[in-house]
Amino acid sequence: MTSVSFPPAFLWGAATSAYQIEGAVREDGRTPSIWDTFSHTPGKTAGGEHGDIAVDHYHRYREDVALMADLGLGAYRFSISWSRVQPTGRGPAVQRGLDFYRRLVDELLAKGIKPAVTLYHWDLPQELEDAGGWPERDTAYRFAEYAQIVGEALGDRVEQWITLNEPWCSAFLGYGSGVHAPGRTEPLATLRAAHHLNLAHGLGAKALRSVMPARNTVALSLNSSTVRPLSQDPADLAAARKIDDLANGIFHGPILHGAYPESLFTATEPVTDWSYVLDGDLAAINQPLDALGLNYYTPALVSATDAEPTGPRADGHGASEHSPWPGADDVLFHLTPGDRTAMGWSIDPTGLHELIMRYTREAPGLPLYITENGAAYDDKPDSEGRVHDPERIAYLHGHLAEVRRAIADGADVRGYYLWSLLDNFEWAYGYEKRFGAVYVDYATLTRTPKSSAHWYAKAARTGTLPEVDEVF
Repeated sequence: MTSVSFPPAFLWGAATSAYQIEGAVREDGRTPSIWDTFSHTPGKTAGGEHGDIAVDHYHRYREDVALMADLGLGAYRFSISWSRVQPTGRGPAVQRGLDFYRRLVDELLAKGIKPAVTLYHWDLPQELEDAGGWPERDTAYRFAEYAQIVGEALGDRVEQWITLNEPWCSAFLGYGSGVHAPGRTEPLATLRAAHHLNLAHGLGAKALRSVMPARNTVALSLNSSTVRPLSQDPADLAAARKIDDLANGIFHGPILHGAYPESLFTATEPVTDWSYVLDGDLAAINQPLDALGLNYYTPALVSATDAEPTGPRADGHGASEHSPWPGADDVLFHLTPGDRTAMGWSIDPTGLHELIMRYTREAPGLPLYITENGAAYDDKPDSEGRVHDPERIAYLHGHLAEVRRAIADGADVRGYYLWSLLDNFEWAYGYEKRFGAVYVDYATLTRTPKSSAHWYAKAARTGTLPEVDEVF
């Protein structure tokens, strides 16, 4: 590898999730997920928007796969809608739901694109939430059954599997701050949910391996945070450690090392005694991994609460009067300096390099993939219908350059999945935030690759990064 190129086998992909793009929420046996319920609850999403149609990928998947092929992508990471496969979250599968994913996988393989399946990207079947959701232990067992169903259906053709996407968001935003579905604001439920998501990963990984060929790989995607203290003052260092435990250690501790950090127990003592961690749980969670997915967008800057704030609350996870951080009321989040995306997130590619090298140390020998990285901007077509997005190109160039630097520094990074392939339903932000490399006209659902899509396509074809100002 030279200083300007990636390894020949490096995988260039793009990612999406089911609720954000599929639509067809009432077709072929699908029932409501927590995101259907949440997005149809007044005041929960921008403009009351929802994913009923989204970008209609369910009916346009062939067109979208053709777009990927035209862009030269080597891989596509997508998620399965649990309630499309198992409408109540338990019992036998609905074959019509599985058939959609069979068709999608076949289409991808026919175009030479490797499918990567994420089993859970936040859309819990509503019936399981009605029974208590992720704070209840039974949900982890239901997930294992679901994982086995999908593994049996697709394991002969899909080699790359991811159990959970960003369990931090599912637990801390869904049950802590309430800005994500199901919209609960219960600190104890947040930590219970985190543990049961960990258990679901372990049980799900074991279930997948019980029904799939040995060649298949099992991973999960963590949105581990690069947490930085505002200063080297001991109080600020303690604040950073607390957030690091709640953002990172709560997941990678048991998943990679078979134990929660002792400092996490100390930090959360006012909230929970962790009595729901039963004998055998940590061994069940600590399953062998074939790879680890890292999702990165922006770093966090924190201090003790007696520091001078540098702006409004800036934890980057939506406005809420409820903190997503149980036991961390003594921590202040600061706006980091520098340019920002349309999400208000600071742009700092060095945070990605830092994250990669951290997990190179945390899990030596474990291959890494960047399973999400990208930026939202206020993209608009010009008079000729073209969509120029030089800011996104600069963002991608900067972050991919840091991935390349990490590889040169000894990290085993095997691929990169751009977030996202398409403009889509951006959760509580509705349709106002555009992350896609492909522009979607929401009135007509016409797809138009942006300049960044063509830039990324050239990077994928050549294994090198085009110049930021190269015209596409």
